[in-house]
Amino acid sequence: MGFSLGLFAAVGPAGDHWPQFRGPTGDGQAEAKDLPVTFGEGDHVTWKTAIHGKAWSSPVVWGNQVWLTTATESGHELSVVCLDRETGAIVRDLVVFRVAEPQFCHPFNSYASPTPVIEAGRVYVTFGSPGTACLDTQTGKVLWQRTDFVCNHYRAAGSSPILQGELLLMHFDGSDFQFVVALDKTTGRTVWQVNRSLDYQDLDDTGQPMAHGDFRKAFSTPQVIMQDGRPVMLSSGAKAHYAYDVATGAEIWRLEERGQHSTSSRPVVAHGLVYFQTGFSKGQLLAVKLGGQGVLADSQIAWKEKKNVPNKPSILAHHDLIYMVDDTGITSCLEALTGTEVWRERVPGGYSASPLLAAGHIYLCSEAGKVTVLEPGRTFKKIAENKFENGFMASPAVAGHALYLRTKTHLYRVE
Repeated sequence: MGFSLGLFAAVGPAGDHWPQFRGPTGDGQAEAKDLPVTFGEGDHVTWKTAIHGKAWSSPVVWGNQVWLTTATESGHELSVVCLDRETGAIVRDLVVFRVAEPQFCHPFNSYASPTPVIEAGRVYVTFGSPGTACLDTQTGKVLWQRTDFVCNHYRAAGSSPILQGELLLMHFDGSDFQFVVALDKTTGRTVWQVNRSLDYQDLDDTGQPMAHGDFRKAFSTPQVIMQDGRPVMLSSGAKAHYAYDVATGAEIWRLEERGQHSTSSRPVVAHGLVYFQTGFSKGQLLAVKLGGQGVLADSQIAWKEKKNVPNKPSILAHHDLIYMVDDTGITSCLEALTGTEVWRERVPGGYSASPLLAAGHIYLCSEAGKVTVLEPGRTFKKIAENKFENGFMASPAVAGHALYLRTKTHLYRVE
């Protein structure tokens, strides 16, 4: 089978936009130059804007706008906020959905954790089952919305939408229903909807009956590549990873990993492999050979790593190396083709945000508000350690020569 490892995204001029979760190619890398290395509260900060509510979604940037989602801590109001990219002034602050009876949200999560996706003239926001909407970026008008997808996220939603051609692709992996949908991005109508095919057997990873379906849920964001001349969506659910034909939703293959649940990372593709993180319970990093049909055999897995694999932050694949920071701050560098350890060091702190590689540096944003800057390579090298007043749950964004960093309370432009 033939493969093109170019990743698809709603992109414009290279480096000028940050259109989706983890950037133009969805892998946490940016074509940027002249980004700051040493900075912090009041240092190299062009502007700092308070954002109301509680939300862990990342900012997206297009043209002169920065868009975010946010929510009241109770989940009764779900909003979008648009800021002027140059000044940080809030241009629009709109309640998109009002929810009479919000689902349960774990205190560690928020009701606005999925990151929007943006393109010229339109921004697409989702809060999971409570609602998905498309807004005109110039007027703020809601062009369409959907509130009819039934899914108990159980801990609140976390999966971000992506664009592929004329489709908006989304995951709904809840404790009750687990499915993937493709919407017509212009009208919001359903083009296809496919249920996850794995038989959960009503068992958790210890073989005990599930009381609440906790082991069925997942929070991952999909990725799209080309296979045999057609776009294929790589997608992580609970206890399995999937490849779907983007045009029809037909399942091409499935890799079962029954020990996993609550996967929240985004797949990364490099060197003819797709790297899947398996999430909580039995966290692993799987390097899976692209191709195959049906239920994949273990021989399709090139290598596995179990040590210090992050539950929440996604990984970086750069040149012939893999970089990752686990939830407790253990940072690792592995050989991309073999999984062999190159180095492993501690960067103190708790981590939920995914790492960023831009302008020749790796940026790690901690839940305590620290941004550690590393130099990529076969030797661990810490360049700087920067501090902000509040912690990071959202992953960073880059556009032009600036970092856009969302803490629990503010959005910063740093350059």
